[in-house]
Amino acid sequence: MTQTRAALRRPIVLTVLLAALLSVLLHPAPASAASLRKVTGAPASAASLQEVTGFGSNPGALRMYRYVPDGLPAGRPVVVALHGCTQNAAGYATGTGWTTLADRWGFSVVLPQQQSANNPGQCFNWFRSADILRGQGEAASLAQMVDRQLADVSGDASSVYVTGLSAGGGMTAVMMAAYPEKFAAGGVVAGLPYGCAQAAGSPYVCMYVGATQAPAQWGDRVRAARPGYTGPWPALTVLHGTADYTVKPANMTDLVEQWTDVHGADRTADVADTVAGYPHQVFRGPGGNPVVETYGLTGMGHGQPVDPGSGDGQCGTAGAYFLDVNLCAAYRLGKAWDLG
Repeated sequence: MTQTRAALRRPIVLTVLLAALLSVLLHPAPASAASLRKVTGAPASAASLQEVTGFGSNPGALRMYRYVPDGLPAGRPVVVALHGCTQNAAGYATGTGWTTLADRWGFSVVLPQQQSANNPGQCFNWFRSADILRGQGEAASLAQMVDRQLADVSGDASSVYVTGLSAGGGMTAVMMAAYPEKFAAGGVVAGLPYGCAQAAGSPYVCMYVGATQAPAQWGDRVRAARPGYTGPWPALTVLHGTADYTVKPANMTDLVEQWTDVHGADRTADVADTVAGYPHQVFRGPGGNPVVETYGLTGMGHGQPVDPGSGDGQCGTAGAYFLDVNLCAAYRLGKAWDLG
């Protein structure tokens, strides 16, 4: 009986420990009450961060926020931006620069927010099977947010993108795998491949070492998330610091192996150059289109790359885990996705 009870407690303890660990690592500013406004039925009409309720059955019990620039016309892209542990929608919106780019280029941003009741550290649960499967938990809640946003702003369903930092990066890979038909592309920042915790047997192994899987095994995990799907699969961009000791850079390698396999591409880069002084690679699929892109940010630790300023190519605000490395991830992703 004692062994049975201990076994039952193990997943709960693991969740709490992971949340506590990542809570220590990310400490953004709390959301300002003045910056949040609740919306129930009507679409957004003001350029401020707004909470949206009643967006679906919400099985993952997440909160939905969004930013819609003033006068945004119909048919514009939608970006879903997922915060890291202990972060929130408001802090991630401004820290990354996504809302600034939304005003500049003309698209709307969905900013999901985790609740402490789901995860004590407010991490999206990228490592829990109940939250990473199609039609279940947090993945289903995020998909419902996309549907609500497209309906409210008459967005372009063929131009929906998803990105996130750390645990949010892990959930980005989840959404690309479980709901590939909803996303044209994704951007994983210091995150992990889909099914990593299940492959390694522990989220800690993924974070600190990386799971041992062949490329085809990584790809099979994605294909199993959406049985029978024949494509197209979302393209992937990965940004990861080479000095990241929280989520090891091996996870970028694993993401490349996973998504080149899904796209039927080889693992020899078709482009290998530098951007802002950092190694940059592009892998093309059989049709010649870029399917995987990577930025290895030399010397950068765990966080979101930003480049504060008003110049072309600059965005974001430096702070805890928003790292000023003269390259703004949001800008690079936006350019890869033809947002501006």
